Amino acid sequence: MTAKFSFDLLATDGKARRGVIHTTRGDIRTPAFMPVGTAATVKAMMPESVAATGADILLGNTYHLMLRPTAERIDRLGGLHKFMNWDKPILTDSGGFQVMSLSALRKMTEDGVTFKSHIDGSMHTLTPERSMEIQKLLGSDIVMCFDECTPFPAEEKVAHESMRMSMRWAKRSREAFGDRPGHALFGIQQGSVFRDQRQESAEKLAGIGFDGYAVGGLAVGEGQDMMFDVLDYAPDMLPTDRPRYLMGVGKPDDIVGAVKRGIDMMDCVLPSRSGRTGQVFTRHGVVNIKNARHQDDPRPLDENCTCPACRNYSRAYLHHVFRAQEMISGMLLTWHNLHYYQELMQGMRDAIEVGRFAAFEAEFHAQRAQGDIDPL
Repeated sequence: MTAKFSFDLLATDGKARRGVIHTTRGDIRTPAFMPVGTAATVKAMMPESVAATGADILLGNTYHLMLRPTAERIDRLGGLHKFMNWDKPILTDSGGFQVMSLSALRKMTEDGVTFKSHIDGSMHTLTPERSMEIQKLLGSDIVMCFDECTPFPAEEKVAHESMRMSMRWAKRSREAFGDRPGHALFGIQQGSVFRDQRQESAEKLAGIGFDGYAVGGLAVGEGQDMMFDVLDYAPDMLPTDRPRYLMGVGKPDDIVGAVKRGIDMMDCVLPSRSGRTGQVFTRHGVVNIKNARHQDDPRPLDENCTCPACRNYSRAYLHHVFRAQEMISGMLLTWHNLHYYQELMQGMRDAIEVGRFAAFEAEFHAQRAQGDIDPL
């Protein structure tokens, strides 16, 4: 067991990076995909099942947990890892993104954000200091500094003011976080789609000094082309000897494109949310299990996949339980999706290690272009 947080860059291929993040609760192989456990659970999954898909780390949600069951209660019960029965690393977001998306229910000042709970309408205040306190109570291994997630589209002046306030909040987060051996604090680069603002943000964050750096303010409606345009330069502005985390991404082709551009960590609700709505990610693209074409199909979703849904059940069964609104549907499809995402990450790690990332990427796109197997 390592006593502190550190990052080793093991191989590069173009801008793609293969590394390992060492934490007191175990290693995180990068590039890493973090399943989202919003309310101390990855929906429809047991923690053991999430681990079985190959996940090294989960994401917990500060906003949701502070409202219910409260960070203080989780702390009294032994911290988030014990509470949710997950002994590997946990990253918690700062609450900033959720609070920003409550635009009708919040009031923002230099100090922080006052908002109304979406659960019971009670009033709460989230500041950089309070966000650090909550994440400390939760006991997360990787803490995110409190920022304003700049909405898209934003005028240049508005984005600039927002980014500069996030940088002031980053400094306050760093001071409030203090010295916590074994726990890491990540800064968040902002600046919307403006290159000079991204540069200014990166310089300010590096000046404050963080254990890792996130690219924030993307995957907020700008579209993949514009996101990739920003990722063509934004990660390069961040320190090379620290992990780089792209928040809230994404679809499989977003992930491959982000890794190609130098990103080490990602998270997204997509694999679990899609699993509950009958959308399945496979190497041949997206399969919609709701479609009638599957109702008499005895074949698995993907004959090369080793997840329980593919190993033990037919498309016909998966179609049936989805249509019948049986709980097992969300469980099996979520397991499959998370398994597919982790397999994708392992494939990229292996490819970077042997200098084959370009070939891996070409193969990934070619397989998806083939589309799903023909109906029977």
